[in-house]
Amino acid sequence: MTSIPIAVQMYTLREECVQDFAGTLKKVAELGFDGVEFAGYGGLTAKEVKGLLNEFGLRAAASHVPLEELENNLCQVIENQKILGSNYVVCPYLLPDRRTKEDYKALITFLDQAGETCHQEGIILCYHNHDFELERIFNDRTILETIFDKTNANNLKAELDVYWLTKAGENPVEWMDRYKNRTPLIHLKDMTTDDEQFFAELGTGGVDIEAVIQKGKENGVEWWVIEQDVCRRSPFESIEISMNYLKLLKDK
Repeated sequence: MTSIPIAVQMYTLREECVQDFAGTLKKVAELGFDGVEFAGYGGLTAKEVKGLLNEFGLRAAASHVPLEELENNLCQVIENQKILGSNYVVCPYLLPDRRTKEDYKALITFLDQAGETCHQEGIILCYHNHDFELERIFNDRTILETIFDKTNANNLKAELDVYWLTKAGENPVEWMDRYKNRTPLIHLKDMTTDDEQFFAELGTGGVDIEAVIQKGKENGVEWWVIEQDVCRRSPFESIEISMNYLKLLKDK
């Protein structure tokens, strides 16, 4: 591994954040993470969150911001990123009622326009995938391909999630190679090798994390982001296992 910094997606620690947002950030720092990717700010202002980051020696890798907020409050979203010192804002998820073909066409237009606005302000808009975007509804092309191929590469980057790509039967390394100039953020996430294909700590499942890491070094990935949507042990224990695995790779 290289010196690419490692963040944790705070959604993994969502219950801990509700109980003690500041304490959760402190624990993340103690586990050796370089930064965090936000999924909300714990009811605090961006300025207050920035103060906590400074206190604990963390950086803001990115912020996941719901599509509706991007649509309705983009200027404030951009301002928050500037305050936090984050270069990236990510559209994280599409609700099921916004997944028709016409919805995707409208989404592509919006992402391109919003991405241009972000770009003008020195912020980069990214799109984070799940498995449903790997459906083929555009002339045998996947939704995800269509989103990236129909938007300006300067306006929209990718935050590829290696778990969801694998679950959809895709090879994450091939996707990283296909969009090598558009993958500054990568979600590192493993998957159990049984029929359940459940979320797993890095190095304990079947996703070829080592190949992803190698391709990331070649592609100039700027942040690795550890996320585990659901943990069957303490989330802190899960992210520590994943972090320790990445440290082992670094020592190879």
